[in-house]
Amino acid sequence: QAQLVESGGGLVQAGGSLRLSCAASGRTFSKYSMGWFRQAPGKEREFVAAISWSGTSPYYANSVKGRFTISRDKAKDTVYLQMNSLKPEDTAVYYCALREGTVTGPVPARLWNYWGQGTQVTVSS
Repeated sequence: QAQLVESGGGLVQAGGSLRLSCAASGRTFSKYSMGWFRQAPGKEREFVAAISWSGTSPYYANSVKGRFTISRDKAKDTVYLQMNSLKPEDTAVYYCALREGTVTGPVPARLWNYWGQGTQVTVSS
């Protein structure tokens, strides 16, 4: 059983930046991908970004391309989400996720094996 713990959320003004972190522990897979999702009030959980074990070819939702960057530190079993040029519509609870194997594009939430508890990101206008 893997455990994921997110950190780094908070309140920021539009145009500002935040960096989220997610540390994995416990029994993970030999090779796994990590990703970020978000869920705004009254909306479904949506894909934000994902990165495979190799750390190459990350994938992004169109809404965050050019503004968000996902990266991982395999030695620390940690994934990061650098969020720049934040907009009020980015306000949501952000969740870290982990799944076995690689990702070759946006993967639906139902196909991820483990989830973090979520961290709130609020962008004021």
